[in-house]
Parts: sequence; structure tokens; C-alpha cells
Amino acid sequence: DNVKGDVSFEHVKFGYNEDRVIIHDFSAQAKAGQKIAIVGPTGAGKTTLITALLPALKKRNLSTAVIKHDGHEFEADIPGTDTWKAGEAGACGTLVFSGTKYMMVKYHPAESTEELISLFPEADIILLEGFKHSEYPKIEVIRKANSLCSVCDPRFLQGIVTDISREELKYDAGEEVEEIPFFELDETEPLAEWICQLWKKKQSSL
Repeated sequence: DNVKGDVSFEHVKFGYNEDRVIIHDFSAQAKAGQKIAIVGPTGAGKTTLITALLPALKKRNLSTAVIKHDGHEFEADIPGTDTWKAGEAGACGTLVFSGTKYMMVKYHPAESTEELISLFPEADIILLEGFKHSEYPKIEVIRKANSLCSVCDPRFLQGIVTDISREELKYDAGEEVEEIPFFELDETEPLAEWICQLWKKKQSSL
């Protein structure tokens, strides 16, 4: 099915069976072109989560883009290619394209995150890797080997993916957010299925 438009999740309860309910009363709103930040410390598994979610979203005809913040300098082009040589020679930007894709590199800082987001008008969902201190809705990835604490502002936290129990997890903000759904690190597919089923249910009611 083609799935487009806004989606609201209101008082959702979800579980594998009556004895294992993992979401009790979850409400959120996902607008078309929704931005969702996937946050967590280095090594927590942010990229793993994103790459696991992308195929499930694509199967449901949801166009998803990914924007990653890198705190270090990086090589934006492939060394030795014609466009890389042009950049090394002083071009302010380069663009290479074929019949199916194109790649553009600009050698100056982005004005804002919204400027980068505007480059993907065709996307239904934009996953932002990082952006911990932003006000975008967030899914936080917490791995016991890295941390025992949620550092996100609870006002923007939509879900937690972790190998820590709800009882063990600590919160920088102080108070536990009861309605936040928890998923285990190896429950990426159930998480994707849960999201997709909610989208389908909303679409059928339009």
C-alpha cells in the first residue's frame, strides 16, 4: 500500500501477547516529512538501528532520507575521481550525475539543519543521526556497555531502544517518563513492524 500524509498515534497499546505488553499508553504525531533524531553515545548502535529500519520503511513505500552530523572533518568525495580533483583544485562545489542518481559536494558550512532538510522534499521521513541537543522528536539508543542513563530532554523523547530494563535506567532530567515505549536492542524488526502497522491503520481510516 502507498502510505502518505500525517499520522497520529493516540493511546496505543502493543505487545506480542497479553503477558508481554511493551507499550501501554503511547501518543505521538508524525507529520509528512517528519524529522526523527536517532541519538545516543558513540557505539550505542544508532547506525545499526537506522539501517535496520530503512528496508522496512521502504517496503511500505515510505521514502526515507538520512542526515548524519559528523563532529570531525571527513572526506566528502572519493579521492582520485574527477570531482575530487576539481575540489582539490579549488572548486567551491562539484556535482556528478547519471540517469539514476547524483552527488553534490559543497565546500562550505551549511547555514542550518533546516537548509539540509530542505534538500529532501520527496522524503516522507527524515532520520537525523545525532542532534542530541535539538528539539526534534527523538528515539534514544542506550547500550549498557556505554551508559545507564537517558540524556534526552523528555519533552522530545519518543522511544528508547536499549538492553537496560525500565527499572535500571536513570534519567538526566530526574523523572522517569512512564509512557515512553521501550524496545530491546535486538527488537528492531518488531519496532519497525509496530511503526508500519500504525501507519497502515491510519491510512485505512482516511
